[in-house]
Amino acid sequence: MTRREPGSAAGGRHNPLRDVRDKRLPRIAGPCGLTIFGVTGDLSRKKLMPAIYDLANRGLLPPGFAVTGFARRQWTHQDFGEMIRQAVTEHARTPFRQVVWDRLVEGVRFVPGTFDDDEAFDNLAATLADLDRVRGTSGNHAFYLAIPPSAFPVVCKQLARTGLAAQGDEYWRRVVIEKPFGHDLHSARELNQVVNDVFCEDSVFRIDHYLGKETVQNILAMRFANQLFDPIWNSNYVDHVQITMAEDIGLGGRAGYYDGIGAARDVIQNHLLQLLALTAMEDPVSFHPAALRGEKVKVLSATRPVGPLDETTARGQYTGGWQGSQQVVGLHEEAGFDPDSATETFAAITLEVGTRRWGGVPFFLRTGKRLGRRVTEIAVVFTRAPHLPFDDTMTEELGRNALVIRVQPDEGVTIRFGSKVPGTAMEVRDVTMDFNYGTSFTETSPDAYERLLLDVLHGEPSLFPVGQEVELSWQILDPVLAHWAAAGTPEPYPAGSWGPESADSMIARTGRVWRRP
Repeated sequence: MTRREPGSAAGGRHNPLRDVRDKRLPRIAGPCGLTIFGVTGDLSRKKLMPAIYDLANRGLLPPGFAVTGFARRQWTHQDFGEMIRQAVTEHARTPFRQVVWDRLVEGVRFVPGTFDDDEAFDNLAATLADLDRVRGTSGNHAFYLAIPPSAFPVVCKQLARTGLAAQGDEYWRRVVIEKPFGHDLHSARELNQVVNDVFCEDSVFRIDHYLGKETVQNILAMRFANQLFDPIWNSNYVDHVQITMAEDIGLGGRAGYYDGIGAARDVIQNHLLQLLALTAMEDPVSFHPAALRGEKVKVLSATRPVGPLDETTARGQYTGGWQGSQQVVGLHEEAGFDPDSATETFAAITLEVGTRRWGGVPFFLRTGKRLGRRVTEIAVVFTRAPHLPFDDTMTEELGRNALVIRVQPDEGVTIRFGSKVPGTAMEVRDVTMDFNYGTSFTETSPDAYERLLLDVLHGEPSLFPVGQEVELSWQILDPVLAHWAAAGTPEPYPAGSWGPESADSMIARTGRVWRRP
């Protein structure tokens, strides 16, 4: 492929040959390697390794790509390769192909050691230098910290000590961080400082896997590629917005991780506030990462909880009950969970975005476990028409118009509007118009980790929150968490329901009701 230098066509008209690259073609990552700390955990086994293989299977990784694992296990390179192969065969989305695997496993390395072991990190530095020589990774290395945030300081210091974090004119070094990004504003600032002391902000990639989902990215396409929605995307026409992430599962084996964190820290602080920012942001001047991030920062800077918090927030803990046809135990009966814990498994908050576009429009955010079904959606609910030339009986079953973006599991967009019922009488009822990814496109959506890992290797930061976004999110949530800490224990709600009664009261006080997806 060739590319002409920028220039004007004759007569000032657009020259279609000015850029002859097909932008639909995926970009293959350049020479590089990925080192994963915490490589023996579930995240690595169920998400990262399968995503790496799927990228290789789709031809998006360079031939010399290298994967290095670092953990306390006394494994050989072959042991680590076998672990990856097992993870791939169990969890990869694409079919297993021996030729792809043979090429990928040639670049697999394992370094045993602990985070405070200088000798192990010296061995890691030597291993990566050898990969530069034999695999042609050219000094380009990303470090994935799939480890608890408490271990970040020692790992970052070791990377700095060995020179592995040092940037060069001819090569790059990047660090990838998994959530949680702290547990409050103070800890988030400390964490950002620890990482930024070693890596510049442009080299820090904070993974929020929700931002890698195709339907989340479609929020931008839907809003800014279509004139249809922009004139009504404001307080003149929008009554309120509901953002829901509901899970039908309990804690399972995550009790040790989840206790003390809770639904608000685990989901609202990152996933839901990012969805709010994408929904409420102004048009960016371009899709350059700095422009996108700048608009999200403006929204988060203008967002605050609505008071009084005892009426505008709700939290709960699930109890035993029926989840579909299965009887399940309550939170306090989950293995490894403190029966006296005040950690919430359901959280709902009311926010306002203090901008000209959104002034007076409440944003209701909720998340929970053991709810009625698994679903994540953004519902933009519109105001009623100012004049309805119908008798009440004609429109008694008519609700508000709504545009619903379904993030998962049935990815797509639904528009709800009123339509006449067939017959001689004038009777209006709600109907829906659906767009579904699965039926509208032959291409399958890549896994979120595939997209995000490839973006890390390309140095494409658009889908990764910067430190300022993280700190602003905690600034929004901290007053709610402080209020809950002083308010006693969460309200119980039965498994399979849609949360505690206080959540219904929270939204009912405004004359509105929650959607039942």
